[in-house]
This record gives sequence, structure tokens and C-alpha cells, in this order.
Amino acid sequence: MTCCAPEGPDLPPHAGAVPGGGTHPIPQAGVPAGAFGMGDAHGDGYRADGEVPVHRVVLPGFAIDATTVTVAAFAAFADATGYVTDAERFGASAVFRASAADPSAGAPVPGTPWWLTVPGATFRAPGGPGTVALDDHPVVHVSYADALAYCAWTGRALPTEAQWEYAARGGLDGARYPWGDEHPVTGRDCNVFVGAFPESDGAVGTVAARSYSPNGYGLYQAVGNVWEWCADRFSARYYRAAPEVSPTGPDRGTARVLRGGSHLCHDSYCYRYRTAARSHNTPSSTAGNIGFRTVSDSDILI
Repeated sequence: MTCCAPEGPDLPPHAGAVPGGGTHPIPQAGVPAGAFGMGDAHGDGYRADGEVPVHRVVLPGFAIDATTVTVAAFAAFADATGYVTDAERFGASAVFRASAADPSAGAPVPGTPWWLTVPGATFRAPGGPGTVALDDHPVVHVSYADALAYCAWTGRALPTEAQWEYAARGGLDGARYPWGDEHPVTGRDCNVFVGAFPESDGAVGTVAARSYSPNGYGLYQAVGNVWEWCADRFSARYYRAAPEVSPTGPDRGTARVLRGGSHLCHDSYCYRYRTAARSHNTPSSTAGNIGFRTVSDSDILI
């Protein structure tokens, strides 16, 4: 069983360019230039995800969002530009059954019935019509294309997968989690699933983007809560030949990298809330557990 969102529809590209000039209100965390061992140093990962071999990566310093982009920040962009997200264009998005306002209104996703395709589920109504997104929570139901559109408006960029992992580690090279190797404590370290999936022992869904303690570089919830889009194309074989300096992912492929896991992850079935863990999805995919954070659009040496 998997917590990862199903693939979204094959949509035509958005028409027209998104204007620039928007304000990006998310506080920044400075990440110093340095080197680290990228990948799974503990043998915890799934073979198909390509988390090995661990390989040395060197990066210049950069600035990254301290939190994921929030509902309020994304709504300001959509309101100012009239942008229509992929979920809105399609008319539906993937919602975890327990989070749906009306589960009977959604169509179960074949093979993963705990996911429903819910008409009217958008970043403003994450559980479908009748639900309201909270301003300080991570924006969800945004595709890779939607994230890029926000970046174009604010003069930002999606992090490369290497930038994301380096920042998420917070200076703890080789550790399982942003806080070290200690198994997370629910409500203290991160927001992940509690219970025997897909039946939860408590509330299911996102929490405020600025929850729990930040890591060593000042990032909040680099793991858990929501998956985060990265700029790179995905390949399970990429680590075998990745360049050492500022890798940007393979040149070919359609799927894009997702990092960090989400509130639906659990080590018994989807142990992808580790810092080294990887996943991927199609660029038009949207779901109630997929969001993003951004980096400065040029390197900032620190």
C-alpha cells in the first residue's frame, strides 16, 4: 500500500505566460555552501526509488523557504493573476477518503480505493465543496506546472533535488531525519500517519506550515505534512552517474521528483518521510498531500 498520490490527468499546457512582479511572503532560511553525502546511508529505502548509491554533492549557498508555500501566499498569486490551477481546469483532484467532505461524491482510484477523485477539490477547498483551506497551512492540490507558475510570478524557482536534500538535512549529514536518527514522536517532530493504514487513530490532514521545531538550517517540516515538488526529472538510476557539483537531474523523462513524504506516510508501508527518500509523479498530478517550497532564482553565497 502507498500513501503517494495517484497520477493525474494528461492536461494540455496552460495558455500564455504568467506575469512577474509578485511578492513572495514566505520567510527565508540561509543554507551555506558545502558538500554532503546525498542518498540513503542506512539501507532504509525502496529499490525502485533509487536512493543509492550515496554520492558526494557540492553546492553553493542559497536561500530556501523556511516553510512550504502557504494557502494565503498561493491564493494571493491566483487572485492577482487570475491563474487557474490544473485541479480547477480538470474539475477534480485526488483526496484521501477520510479527508473528503462527501466520500460518496468521489470516484475511488483503481487499485488504491483510499484515494478518491473528488469533483471540486482545489487548493481553496481541499476536501471538496464545503471545505475551506486554512491560510497558514501548506497549499495543496497544486501541480508541478502550478508551482512553476507561482515561481514565475514571484521570481523564485523550485529547488533542485540536491538543494532540497541538503537543506532538509540541516547540517546532519547521513541522518535519517532532519532532527537526527531518533524515530519521530507524533506531535513533536513531524506530521505523519498514525494508525493501521488506511484507518487512522486520529485526525488526518495537514497542519500549519510553521509547526514543530525547525531543523539546523531553519526549515520547518521538511518531512511529513506534504510532499514537495522539486525541479528535477526523476530517474531511479540517476545517482549512479550524477555529477558532483550542483546536479540538476536527468535530461530526459516526464515524471518530476517529489520529496519529504506527507501526513499519509508511515514506516510500515510508505517509509518515505526520511530525508533521503524520493518519490515522483506526473507534472499535472494534484492531490491533498502535494505542495511545494521555493528557492531564490539565483545562487546566494553565504
